Order: sequence, then C-alpha cells, then structure tokens
Amino acid sequence: MSKVYALVDCNNFFVSCERVFQPSLTKRPVAILSNNDGCIIARSNEIKQMGVPMGAPYYKWRHEISTKGGLILSSNYQLYGDMSDRVMSCIANLAPSLEIYSIDEAFIRLDNMSVLELEEFAKHLRQYIFKCTGIPVSIGIGPTKTLAKLANYNAKKNQSNYLILMTKEQQEGILNTSEVENIWGVGRRWSKKLRERGIYTALQLSQQNCKQIRQAFSVVGERLVMELQGVSCLSLEDISPRKNIIASRSFGESVDSIDFLSEAVSSYVARACMKLRKQQSRAQAICVYIRTNRFRQDIEQYCGSTTMGFDNPTSDTREISTIAKHALKKVYKKQHKYHKAGVILMDLIPNGNEQANLFVKKEYGKSDLLMQTLDDINRQHGRGTVKFAAEGLEQVWAMRNNHRSPRYTTSWDELLEVK
Repeated sequence: MSKVYALVDCNNFFVSCERVFQPSLTKRPVAILSNNDGCIIARSNEIKQMGVPMGAPYYKWRHEISTKGGLILSSNYQLYGDMSDRVMSCIANLAPSLEIYSIDEAFIRLDNMSVLELEEFAKHLRQYIFKCTGIPVSIGIGPTKTLAKLANYNAKKNQSNYLILMTKEQQEGILNTSEVENIWGVGRRWSKKLRERGIYTALQLSQQNCKQIRQAFSVVGERLVMELQGVSCLSLEDISPRKNIIASRSFGESVDSIDFLSEAVSSYVARACMKLRKQQSRAQAICVYIRTNRFRQDIEQYCGSTTMGFDNPTSDTREISTIAKHALKKVYKKQHKYHKAGVILMDLIPNGNEQANLFVKKEYGKSDLLMQTLDDINRQHGRGTVKFAAEGLEQVWAMRNNHRSPRYTTSWDELLEVK
C-alpha cells in the first residue's frame, strides 16, 4: 500500500479568523497580541513585509504599525477555537482519517491516490473549507509526515497554495532549497550541530548514514533522515485524553489581595473543569501556583506552589474550587504583589475508572448532572453565562485585552450585526 500524508494548515489563522467577520481588514496590516496585550503573536503578510518579527513587544511597534494604516487586535481565543473546530469538521467530512496536530493544522491520510487525484482533492478541499468557513488553507502532500510538512511550508509561497512531493525529483528539488532550520523537528541546537557537521540543507541531511545520525542525534534523528528519504516512520496518532490540564493567566494589574487571587484561582478552576468534563475524565489532585512579575527587577521575587489530593476523583467545579482555595492559602504571602496564578488538574482518569474510597463515600449522579447542565447552558449561550460567585463579578484582576474583537460565534451579545 502506498502511504500518502497531507498536512492542512490554515494561513495566518488568527488574522484570517478576524478577516472572516471584518472583510475590510483584507490586505490591511493586522497584528494579534498575546495575553495581556504584551507581544505580537500573529501577523498578516502585510505586517511581515513591514519587518515586524514574531514575538515583538507591542509597545515597540505600536506607533509604526498605526502610522502605516495597520490594526492591532487582542487575542480572541474563543473565536479562534470555535473557528478551528469548524475547519477540522470540514476536513473530517472529506478525509478518511484525521490527526489534529494544533489549533490550525491537521494531518490526513490519502493512501493509494494518483498524483492527479491528489491534485484534484487538494483543490476541492481548499475550496470546500473556504466556502464553509472563509478560512484559506495551504496543503502539503508527501509519502511521509515530514515531507508533507516541508511541502506545506513551501506551498505557502505558491499561488495555488498546495504542493505535492510524491516523486524523487520533486522531493530533491525542494530538499535542496530548504535549510535544515525549516525541517519539522529540527530546533536551534540540532541545526547548530548539523551545520557544524557541514549539513546545511534538507537534501544533505537526507543523504546521511542513518546509523551515524542515530549515534549523534538519537533514534529521533534517524527517523527524521528516513522520513526525508521517503520512508514513513510516523503514523497518524489518535487524540488521547490529556493527563494534566492547565489553566493560567497573567493579571492585567498586579494583585496583593488574597480575595482577588481566590477569585482568579476559582475562575481558572472553572475553565479547567470544563475541559476536564469535555474529555470525560476526573482529576485526583490539583496544583495551585502564584508568582510575582519575574521581569520586575525592582521587587522581591516569589513563586509559590502546592499540590493537594482529593478524597475521591472528581470533575465537580465546586469541590475542586474549595480545595484550590485551601491550597492558595498555603502558598500566599501577604508582602508580595502577584502577576500570575494558575492551576493544574493532575492524575486524570476516565469516568467510570474511579477506585472507591473506603472511608469517604462518593455519589457521582447528582454532581455529574448539575455540571452537565452548567456546561450545556454555557455552551449554548456563551462562556460565563452561568458561573460560580467565587469567580467574582467585576474581576479587576482580569488580563488586559483592550483591543479584542467581538466573539462573533460564541456569545449572543456579540453576534455580527449587518446594517
């Protein structure tokens, strides 16, 4: 059987999501900011052409972007997450098998298709996704996941936005013009070591002896060389439930009050528990941490964390929030101003695999029904429609997002208005 992999990648995904609902932003420079409006984490092609690097501090480029007619927006993760679900659903409708690799990328298998069939499929899939969601995508196709990833990287430079690397001639042409830094899985340290060995291009790496590469870079390096040679070593992976779930944010303003910290921790617990229930799991422990601003050299630094277990595995926000607030009291020190807090739900197990506690009896029926009702309401009417009082009403500690666009698809109050 001839293996064929394709990587479908959304072009400038965060920016594209904004442009779907604001067509006036098309061809206009657009930059998306990180949490707390700190750094630029997504750029339109127009922003890239201005020379703005990824991760650039917002304050350094704010003036130049605005003077050139650009727009800077806060990250809108609820919108991006919902649009991602829609794109992945479109791909799943046409592809026989799917591996969601990230919020804007997915691998699919297209085994035993001819080059002409692959070309037609790529065209149809791009048109279908754009028609259903308005999101443009690039597609890279090859006999291995690594070659598909490399094809996708180069497809973004083509007007057609797809590239097929199924023949040796096609592969060698792209490998010869691809630097080792652009290979999937090659980080900064590896690229430095490869260059020290006189290996500068993907083609040169593909021509190396596998055993020697394994001795220098472990079995991962050997697999990488084989993948570049067209030998598939990485198959599609099923999405397995996460073993830990993290929810954390930096605060918009420094916080020294334990009441405000408690609100933040309760809010993060609620968010983490919603994800926990979505994957039908229960947690057996929680870690709570708080820390000061590590970039402030003028203040005393502190980072405190503690982990507490539960009498019984649970996914009930009320129970986990209560334990989290006890944990917070253990690590809180009054003399500090805190910049960030977070919670980690740990030792997750699937629903139904709970081991009974001899001394503390647990009935899950009513708790599960209440949490399911809560999730259903928030899913239908928008996150935060119903929440616990412990999360706070004003949330003065909330992160800055002064430039956020409306959450068009997940909030009734922010639906698109057509005038």
